[in-house]
Amino acid sequence: MSIHSYNAHKPQMCIRRFARAVCLPLVPLLFLTAKLPASNWTIAECDLTNKIAAVTGPAAVSLIVDNRSSLTQGDIRAVNAELRAQFEASGLHVVGIDKAAAAIQLTLSENVQSYVWVARIQQGENAPAIVMVSVPRTGSLPEVRESSPMAIAKVPLWSQANQILDVGVIDSPPRLIILEPERIVLYSRLNSGQWQQDREFPISHVRPWPRDLRGRLLLRKDHLFDAYLPGVLCTASSGTLYMHCNESDDPWPLASDSSPLNAFFSPTRNFFTGVLTPGIGQQRAAPAFYLAAPVARQNYVLWLFTAVDGTIHAMDGMTDLAISQTGWGSDIASVKSTCGLGWQVLATGNSDGRRPDSVRAYQFPDRDPVAVSEAVAMSGPITALWTEESGSSAVAVTRNLRTLQYETFRLAVSCGQ
Repeated sequence: MSIHSYNAHKPQMCIRRFARAVCLPLVPLLFLTAKLPASNWTIAECDLTNKIAAVTGPAAVSLIVDNRSSLTQGDIRAVNAELRAQFEASGLHVVGIDKAAAAIQLTLSENVQSYVWVARIQQGENAPAIVMVSVPRTGSLPEVRESSPMAIAKVPLWSQANQILDVGVIDSPPRLIILEPERIVLYSRLNSGQWQQDREFPISHVRPWPRDLRGRLLLRKDHLFDAYLPGVLCTASSGTLYMHCNESDDPWPLASDSSPLNAFFSPTRNFFTGVLTPGIGQQRAAPAFYLAAPVARQNYVLWLFTAVDGTIHAMDGMTDLAISQTGWGSDIASVKSTCGLGWQVLATGNSDGRRPDSVRAYQFPDRDPVAVSEAVAMSGPITALWTEESGSSAVAVTRNLRTLQYETFRLAVSCGQ
């Protein structure tokens, strides 16, 4: 999956109200939008359209707009209408999803300073691409600060009161799979944008779950999914949507199929024992750890482990280097992007579980991490963080300390402006 950046590309013609104009550089124009009425989002839509068209070329596309921000319904209608006009002017013809060569899901989210629009582009069986723009809020201009080299896009997925262990996202057609302690629930998306429960599968297990339960949900190509829980493996077929669970001591996959490495999970605790299969080069074991993340090098893969003693271990198949001064928490996930060195590691802050967590992107030019983004604040402690199968995004589960709801997000890295 390619995550497209803010890097300038050849300008394309975009429609503006009552006239046509070429998009100018994004950074100064975005700040001008603060002086415009809230219904006029033309500049951001122009830039977003250019970025999408750079991925798809002239094509028939479907468009779903999901508002996760404080914009009004009037604003959403205006954004939708103007964006469709920009699409048509750029050779993107909006059709039904069954006739589309590319499916575009646009999420309108926000942070303290800006609205953040994230478009996920799915073309056939290709890995999805992500492009994004930010739009300063109306009113007084936000303080201008030197931007970080990269940014983390945080797209809300789902929230509920019941505990969530992990979430799986199917983009086309849109579906969510929620892993809970006692069941797995499938949701499909209606044309109205609302999620509707399709079915649920009970999880059968003989032994009681450990107190600090963890789980891992993996989407599969030859069947729908596998769900790993302590001492239990559940598998769902694709056609009949039948799921069966068995007692199992099989190792859990640590990353995507492109970086195959498995580790044995303790059935009575909340961490991995450290025994690896097939191993990293000559190394067959790591210290007991919570999570691991691969960082691809030119001739090898560097694996990072968050050990239960609080240290970070970097292993390359020959050496094991302990890194003690990172300030990281126990959750990490690697993502592939078009930014910087091509691979970044998303790491949580060192939260004690009683205050909100944060996520920041790091690179490893050598064996020491270098922060390459600002920290993205979460609403509570992160309880799960896993790389998605595409490798270019991760899913995070948090528990909101104010509402006590479990919330899920998709995280991806975008190059800075």
